[in-house]
Order: sequence, then C-alpha cells, then structure tokens
Amino acid sequence: MLSTSRAPGNADTLRAAAGPTTAELTRLLYGPDRRRIHGPWRELGADPSMYRQPAATVADQVAASYRRLHRVNQVNRVNQPGGAIALAADPHRLAALHEWTAALDGALTVVAGIHYNLFLGSLIDHDAHEERPLEEFADLRRIGTFLCTELGHGNDAAALETTAVHNRADRTFTLHTPNPAARKFMPNTSAAGGPKTAVVAARLLTEGRDQGVFLFLTPLTDENGPLPGITVRPLPLRPGSPVDHCLTSFDKVVLPQEALLSGDHGRFAGDGTFTSALGSRRRRFLTGIGRVTVGKLCMGASAIGGGRAALAVAVRYAHHRRVTGARPDRTVPVWAHRTHHGPLLEELAAHYAMTALHRATVTRWAGHDRTDPADAAAAERQAAVAKGWITWRTRALLAECRERCGAQGLLPDNGIVTLTMDVEGLITAEGDNLALWAKAGAELLLDEDAPPAAAVHGGDPADPGVRGALLHAVEHRFLTRARTRLREAPTGDGLRRWNAAAPAALAAVTARAERSAAAELLTLARRAEDPLARVLLLDLHQLFTLRRIEAHGGELLSAGLLTPQQVGLLPELAEQSLGRLAGHGRTLVDAFDLPDAFYAARPIANPDYQRAFEEEEGMPGAP
Repeated sequence: MLSTSRAPGNADTLRAAAGPTTAELTRLLYGPDRRRIHGPWRELGADPSMYRQPAATVADQVAASYRRLHRVNQVNRVNQPGGAIALAADPHRLAALHEWTAALDGALTVVAGIHYNLFLGSLIDHDAHEERPLEEFADLRRIGTFLCTELGHGNDAAALETTAVHNRADRTFTLHTPNPAARKFMPNTSAAGGPKTAVVAARLLTEGRDQGVFLFLTPLTDENGPLPGITVRPLPLRPGSPVDHCLTSFDKVVLPQEALLSGDHGRFAGDGTFTSALGSRRRRFLTGIGRVTVGKLCMGASAIGGGRAALAVAVRYAHHRRVTGARPDRTVPVWAHRTHHGPLLEELAAHYAMTALHRATVTRWAGHDRTDPADAAAAERQAAVAKGWITWRTRALLAECRERCGAQGLLPDNGIVTLTMDVEGLITAEGDNLALWAKAGAELLLDEDAPPAAAVHGGDPADPGVRGALLHAVEHRFLTRARTRLREAPTGDGLRRWNAAAPAALAAVTARAERSAAAELLTLARRAEDPLARVLLLDLHQLFTLRRIEAHGGELLSAGLLTPQQVGLLPELAEQSLGRLAGHGRTLVDAFDLPDAFYAARPIANPDYQRAFEEEEGMPGAP
C-alpha cells in the first residue's frame, strides 16, 4: 500500500515550539564545534563596516576589501591560538571563513582565500626554511597571492610556460615569462592593499632539463609598486565584487635558492643536485599545488554562504511584501501563494542538502589518510564533485531568489544580483567545474559500482530509504551506459571513445552528488532531537529527493524500478511536503543565524523598507 501522506504530529503544537526548533536547526547546520569554527566569522558579520558598499568607486571598494582583510586577521588572532598559520592549517575554519564573508564582501572572500589558503597554506605544506620566515605574512605586513594559471594555460596549468632556471654556480633561480601567453592571468597583484609577495608556479629547469612545475616565493611589490623585472597590468573590471585582477609577467627576475618551495616531490642537495621522490612531472606539479583541493572546499563554502544570504533575503521579503488578495480591500503576503513559496522552498531543500554535503566533504578531506594515495584520491574526488554541484546548483538558487524578489532583486543594495555574478567566479576558480567533473566521471568509470538496494523494486517512494535507493539506481544506470559506450566505441582513438561515454559519465557525477547530498541531509534529520526540526528536515529531504527522482522518472520506469502508478504519485508526495513546509519558511531561514547587521544592510529584508523609501524620497504620505 503506497503512502500518500505523513502526519508529523499536531501542527499547532509543533509550531508553538518554533523557538527551540530554530535553535536545533542552527545546531545541526553548523555542527557541534560551531563556536570555534563559525563563531569568529559570524562576529565579522555583526560589524557594519565589513559590508561592501556598492555605491563606492571601484578603487575604494578594492581598498576597503584589503582593510577588511586586516580585520579578519585581527579577529582570527584573538580567537585562534597560532593565528594565521593555524588558520591556514585548518580546512574547517578556512571553509567557514569563506562561508561567512561571501555574504559580506565577495572581494574580501577572494583575497582572504588566496592569502590564507593558496599562499600561506602552500608555504606551510612545503619544507620550512630559516631564510623564509612567515611572520610578515601572518601579520599582513605583506599580503600573499598565488600565480599559477597563465593567459594561455588554465585547466591545463601543468603545461604552463613560465620558467625558473636553476643557476648552480651561485645557487639562484632566474624567473622569466618567455612569451605573452605565459603571463600570469588574474591574480590580485596590484599595489592595492600594500606590499605583496606571491607563490609563483614555474617550470624548473636544471642544466637544461625540465623537472616539472614547482612553486617559488617571489616578492612582487613594495610601497612604490612593482619591483624591478616585474610588470603588472590591470585587467578589465568584471561584474560582481571588484578585485584587483591583473596580468603579471617576469623579466629575468633573480631569486635565492630558498625561494623554491621544496618537499619530497623535489629539493636540492647541498651540492646543488636536484632530487625527487616522484618520477612523474605531473605528480610533482599536483603535489606542489595541493592547496587547490582545500580551495575547492572553500569555493563550495562561498557558494553556500552566498546562497544562504539570498534565501534569507528572499524568504523574509516574501513574508512582508503584500499584494492584493482575492478581495480588493484585502492584501496577503506574496509568500501565501504556492507559486511563490513553492520555488523558494525547493531551493531551501537544495540548500540544506548542499550544506549537509559540504560539511561531510570537509570532514572527509580533513580526516583522510595522507599516507594512503587511494584514500587521498577518493577524498579529493569527493571535494571536486561537491564543489561542482554546489556552485552550479547555487547559480540556479540565486537566479530563483532574484526573480522572486522582482525588480528589487536587481538593486545592488539588496545583495542578490552581486552574488549571482560572484558565483560565476566560484564555478571557474580552483578548477573549472566541467574539467573537474570530466576527471571525476572518468575515475568513476574505473571504480567498482555496487548495484542499488533490492528494496527499490516495488518500494514506497514515501520511504526515505527507497528514495535513496532510487537515486542510487539512477547513478548506476548512467555509469553502466557510459561503460557500455566506452567499450563499444572504435578503438585507437581515445578522444572519440571518451566523447562517446562523456555525457553519461557526467550525468553519473551529477547523480552521485545528488545521492550523496540526500544521504547527508537524511543523516542530519535523524540527528535532530527537536520533534519539529526532525519533521522539517524529513520534509526537506522528501522534497529534494522526489524532485530528483521525478527528473529521471522515464529512466526508472523503463528499468522497471518504478511503476506508472508510482511515477504519478511523485508530484503528489512533493506537493504534500510543500504544504507542510509552507508555514515554516521563516523558521528555516532564521536557523541560518545571520546577524542583525546583515539584514540592516539589505533593505528589502526588513518589513519597514517601503516606509524608509518613502521617508528618504519625501513622498506624499510619508510622516
């Protein structure tokens, strides 16, 4: 017998407990170590000066972002023993920093992520050196940046052309940009913010031999601008939060031998002989830029923070924005309409699932066995899959929130339109999503793929376990199809074979992300101690999973995993979840625990925004 409803309990009784419910949802969203991991960064959001001012000039906005970076450093130093170095070593706190600052100033998120993760993180992940002290970077007397991709080499950064020639006689390197395509593309290397030093990815040449790509610590600017031999050219302004993106090149810049960030993948002996424990140049490169994986976690966190901010604004606005109802003398909030609250609730379901997946992914990476290459590869792949799905899915979420806010959503003061531009950068940063997923899809084809649980056959789609098995079945079918296409494609042409398998392989990566997110959201629901919190999370899970299963209804029907009756029931079950969730939109966003200063900085998030407009403009009727 198929279930068509689920009574979570007396609705009035449960609604009366919304205060404890909000607190419980907050606890579940941010985890048991919330105060240490998220507390300091939430504190930043309580400071009005930390919010980007869209009306300011671009130069003033860029300068303000670097001032805010110093405030981040100050807050971190007060709250974290070990200061900036400890922050760079902690993926949980690094991700949380991105999550909270994304809603304040997207440019701050960029420069903070580069300084703490890519720059400082790379320094601490390699051999320490007495001639390379970290204090001036930890104290922000010099700001760090990271120069890897080039104008001619993005996703194929392993083929970059910048060279660092080792001079054995005087134990130095000569860093050089051999052609215009080798200029470093988009790092924040202008004079804004103060003196800067970079970690530069360059091809190490020893006695004419190419040893692969390594990282080199390179001072770029001082108080007067670029140092000798370094050319910095500002790039055109891009939409969204402004960052001082530049093209940077080197003209035979001489660096000391300690500039090389060395490790087991490559170092020099006392006599100037180069040694490496890794024979593959590609493996040396990937080891050197290992911080990019933490960067993927940070990009996902930025998307979560931005999506959270947009949902909070859109849902609050929908509750106090009133329109004429069925009677001309009556008004109702736009939230009252299913056509309005339905899409926002679906985005809330997706966002809760994203958050649950991201928490699990950060924990997986932080705890992986660094001595086990297979475990490290699996954790890295999970980070890549999560980054791609979360950032792509947030793009859709932001578009929905913007539209639900109408023309108000286009105003930069309300924040959403800037977030929609910022997420485009997240999709490309730390590895373009499509390239990451192509790699993940190819790896999944080689992995063992257990078939879904037998319970999926004839199971009740109102059962969370059955829905999980159905999502697994979708992934399994796409992987099977990709393997079949790969096997049946003509041999001798690797690209042609991959092209035959790629669409199904990428669909399998999407299915893997959605299945994993659903599983983590269900785990979150089962941890809930508050009855209403558990009910809401279970309904979010039901809504999220049903919509994904609906999208593959034909696939599952053709495989005999769903009956026509079950396929017809899916929308009805989703509609029931929407009906139960409709009265709890504010609870679900209040659980984000955004500070009052956040809402004060977003006019339409406040019930009196229209009155404020009238007063400011001196319109008739204003008191």
